[in-house]
Amino acid sequence: MPYPYVLLSAAVSLDGYLDDTGPDRLLLSSPADFDRVDEVRASVDAILVGAGTIRADNPRLLVNDPDRRAARLAAGRPEYPLKVTVTATGELDPEAKFWHTGGAKAVYTTDEGAERARVAADVVSLGPELDWRRLLEHLHDVRGVRRLMVEGGGTVHTQLLQQGLADELQLVLAPLFVGDPKAPRLFGPGGYQAGRLRLLETRRIEDVVLTRYEPTAPGTGAVPSAADRHWLRLACELAADCPPSPTAFSVGAVVVASDGTELARGHSREAGDPVVHAEEAALAKIPPADPRLPGATVYTSLEPCTRRASRPHPCAELILRAGVRRVVTAWREPDTFVTAADGTGALREAGVSVLVLEEYETPAKAPNGHLLG
Repeated sequence: MPYPYVLLSAAVSLDGYLDDTGPDRLLLSSPADFDRVDEVRASVDAILVGAGTIRADNPRLLVNDPDRRAARLAAGRPEYPLKVTVTATGELDPEAKFWHTGGAKAVYTTDEGAERARVAADVVSLGPELDWRRLLEHLHDVRGVRRLMVEGGGTVHTQLLQQGLADELQLVLAPLFVGDPKAPRLFGPGGYQAGRLRLLETRRIEDVVLTRYEPTAPGTGAVPSAADRHWLRLACELAADCPPSPTAFSVGAVVVASDGTELARGHSREAGDPVVHAEEAALAKIPPADPRLPGATVYTSLEPCTRRASRPHPCAELILRAGVRRVVTAWREPDTFVTAADGTGALREAGVSVLVLEEYETPAKAPNGHLLG
């Protein structure tokens, strides 16, 4: 199911702390960075914090700049983003500022927590336990949230990153140390993606530094990660680079190792070859003995072919020969050239995990409009 774009936002000390243990909140950002955060808030549909952050910081989570609020209203959006919190127990202080400022609020909780919650908000039960995927699906499908800003705390950030649900991390580094082992840290222990995240931006803002990162590691099996969406979007963009053809689809493909390293990319009719397919072009750039292939994921804007007249081996076969066991695609092949091709079914029968992320079907079809009528 489609999820919102999930943006994690946090400021930390040089030694990785979110706060100290004093009675007042430790202000880590600079005035100019607080204004940047306000700008980001104005750009999103919802802002989420854990119930622990409400108890510890008593935040209002508002868009403070009146011009930004006016711009939201002029664009037909609510003056303030939806404010969201998550709690397993439902133990929420009804006097907290969170409930008495801004616009609409929502609480996501458990069956047990829904019975306890007594606040002025839409209370949604996720079942016997908290389920981040169900929460994100509900925000997307029911509340219309397309961009979600997550402002803490550390437990929430940790869970979203470890479950592969964070699209972007915006981290501000403040020039001070906390040094108190009892103080809260941004990230807790556990399993994160192997390898390196992709650096999107660095920016000096007065005396703090903003860094923006994008997770890159593919999901596992049939469970999609936020990075799966990034890579599939890239495959769809590569399809737009194909020389148009009246007799073949324009397709893009990317092969990515389990640690998020891009191994190769390709597109239909690449390098002047009039019959090469996207997956074929990408796989040809990787040594067949590369030990990363069995754990890699192939992203392709159109499902791999199972029959072709131009070459002896269709792309589904090439993927199996390479040892790849996971494919993510945007679009099932129509009957335009081959009837009932079903590359997805053929790969699944051979034991390959295939995900079809239908929310990317439109950009995958875009460079093929002349073939579809």
